[in-house]
Formats: sequence, C-alpha cells, structure tokens
Amino acid sequence: MLAVIRSPKYPEFDNLELEHEQDLVFRSRQSLKPAKTGNIAPDFIFEKDNFRWQQFHNGVGTHNMVPLRQLLNKTLVLAFYSSAWQEHGLDMLKQLDAIQNEVRANGANLLVISSESGRRLEKLAWDNSLSLNFYFDTEHNFAEKFGIYSDNDPAWNRFSGIDDNVPLLSTYVIASYGRILYDHVEWDFANTFPSDNVILSVRLQGLNT
Repeated sequence: MLAVIRSPKYPEFDNLELEHEQDLVFRSRQSLKPAKTGNIAPDFIFEKDNFRWQQFHNGVGTHNMVPLRQLLNKTLVLAFYSSAWQEHGLDMLKQLDAIQNEVRANGANLLVISSESGRRLEKLAWDNSLSLNFYFDTEHNFAEKFGIYSDNDPAWNRFSGIDDNVPLLSTYVIASYGRILYDHVEWDFANTFPSDNVILSVRLQGLNT
C-alpha cells in the first residue's frame, strides 16, 4: 500500500499583505551654471549679525560688521572661499590680500564669502597675516544663487580629494548697479589667480563712474 505524502498546510495568502517597495527616486544631475560676465548679479542680502562678519588686520580678527551702505554703493570684488580647497584656497586669499589696497584705491570694496568660520580660519589668517573682510554663509545661499554650488552637482563629483560639497573657488567683480564686470571660476586650477584682470575690471569701472 502506497503511503500518501501530504503537503504541509499553509494559511491562505492575501495579496493585500504585500508590502510594495518604494520606487527608487533618481535625482537628475543638473550641472552648475555659474553667473557670467555681463549678467546681472543675483539678489543677495547680507544679514546684520556680527557673528556673520569677521575682519582681519594683519592676522588679528574682530567681529565687526562692514558698513553695508559703504559696501554696496561701490564696485564690489566678491570672492567665494572654502578651506576644503586647501592650498588652492589659501593661494586665492593671499592674492586677494595682495591686491586689496589697489582695489580700494580704485574706489571698490573687497569681501570674501566663506562657507565656514571658526578657529581654522583664524589660524590661517594669523599664520599668513591676512587683512581681509569675511562674511560667513554656512548655508551656501550666496553660492547657490551665483550658480557655483548645488546639491545636484556636488564638488566631489568634479574634484578628487574633496570630501565635502563646497562652493567652487570663484571671484566676481560687480558694479554698484548690479552688473557682473568680471568673473573667474576655478574649474581645473591650470592657471594662476588672475589678479591683473580683477584690478583692470575695477579700474575701468572707476574711470566710467
């Protein structure tokens, strides 16, 4: 007599019990589109918060706000810096420090937008006797408006050795009426900082006003 092998009894399965996996969301990459010479600079507003501002004179820092009316009523050299750029970033700061007296002599102001503040920057300024004005934009609002920072195109996608998403090293010369007179964005670090071009742009604007 043949033995009958019975299948184990399973409870009935309801399709409603299936847990559907969420569809993967792919964020399309949108390349950075930096503001260019000839464009009207994006609107930006400086906050009147002393902790957003830091002035260095020969490496010694003070948290004093730069007078906004004086800052915006003249041609403005606006540079974007982050310590993540290491020696490249330091070189830019040194070059800006070297030309700032000439910038002022031609009726313009110079301001560095930094993505971080703190002791690292203070030590950098002290070690290199920098005399620069900084505005801290830790949320990258300024850099995003100028098209040199985006979560959709992080810096580490373009540069080896960069672990944080930071704004591109960039320098803009902006007329008091808002037009960008000159732009320099570091894409490959193949050339030296264009100090002469920055000074020339400031000088020409001074002659036209």
